[in-house]
Formats: sequence, structure tokens, C-alpha cells
Amino acid sequence: MKLREIVDALDLQVAAAADDLEREVSGGYASDLLSCVMARAQAGNVWVTLQSHPNIVAVASLLNLAGIVVTEGSPLDPNTIAKANEEHIPILTTPRTTFTVVSQLAALGIRGVD
Repeated sequence: MKLREIVDALDLQVAAAADDLEREVSGGYASDLLSCVMARAQAGNVWVTLQSHPNIVAVASLLNLAGIVVTEGSPLDPNTIAKANEEHIPILTTPRTTFTVVSQLAALGIRGVD
């Protein structure tokens, strides 16, 4: 499934890297601990988190993640948006909780990391 399809299905707002939504999503991972994401997320995953600081972009870039969904309306630091645009890492936002977003992704057939 393409990231753009997820944006449409979940009615997500695109905060950064709007031109990079054609990425194929291979699965999903949800965590707010960067160390857990670095240890367990896989290339092509969409990452669901309420973190919104610039370090999320560094982690997503390092792991070649498809994109980041920032939940619970967490305000994005302007530096986060700038870095995401520079690194071509889509950041999507929603006021919904992480649990709700993960449930919706699972309903779309996006599976987690085993």
C-alpha cells in the first residue's frame, strides 16, 4: 500500500514532504522511544508516535522508513518540518490517539513488526 493511500483512508494531514507520498509501506511500528524504533522498526515501515521533535526525522532517515504519523495533535517544531522536507521524510499528523491510528492501520492490512 502506498503512503498516499493511508493519508486518504485515515484523513491524515501532510505536514512535511508532501511530494514523497508514493512510497510503498511494508508494515508499521508504534513507539515513542527512539531507541526501540531504532532497534525494531524496519525499512519501509510507517512509524506512529506522539513525538514531534527533530530527532524523529533523523531516526526515520537512518532506517529508511516510509513516513511518520504524529498523533494526538502534538505540535511540530518548525525545525522538524524543515528537516523532514530536506530529508524527504513525510510527516503526517492527526488529533487521534496512537492506539486508534494503529487500529486503523491494521484494518487497512498494515501489519506490525514481529
